[in-house]
Amino acid sequence: MSRKILVAYDGSPLSRQAIEEAKQQTAIKQGAEVYVIAVARTSGPNTNVVVSRSIGNELAEHFHPQLEKIKQEFERLDISIFMEVIVGDPNENPGKSICKFAEEQDIDLIIVGSRGLGNVKKIILGSVSNYVVQHSTSPILIIK
Repeated sequence: MSRKILVAYDGSPLSRQAIEEAKQQTAIKQGAEVYVIAVARTSGPNTNVVVSRSIGNELAEHFHPQLEKIKQEFERLDISIFMEVIVGDPNENPGKSICKFAEEQDIDLIIVGSRGLGNVKKIILGSVSNYVVQHSTSPILIIK
């Protein structure tokens, strides 16, 4: 049975490091599958669900070129990779979409970057990584 690794990608340097860590993890377990997901969601006041969803879809398009480049990197290394952009609910933490995806795909390891908040960044995880830590049923590797 192969190991399934999920990387939460948002284009940040820490999520890029998470991608690199996934490559290392596949070296440990031959035949591992890597799933990279990006959660696009609007922020700010939302008065119209249809407009909000349209903006979310436009934001999702932003991720496609980056994910295609990542896919090519993994394919050159002969690593199985699956990519998905999820348009998240603007009223929910993107971590909820990450946890739901992990459960649906029976993920064995989630790799997510940490996010600091102001002067207390060494103490508090970012909202997305904190949500994943608190709600995931899969083991989690936090990149900082």
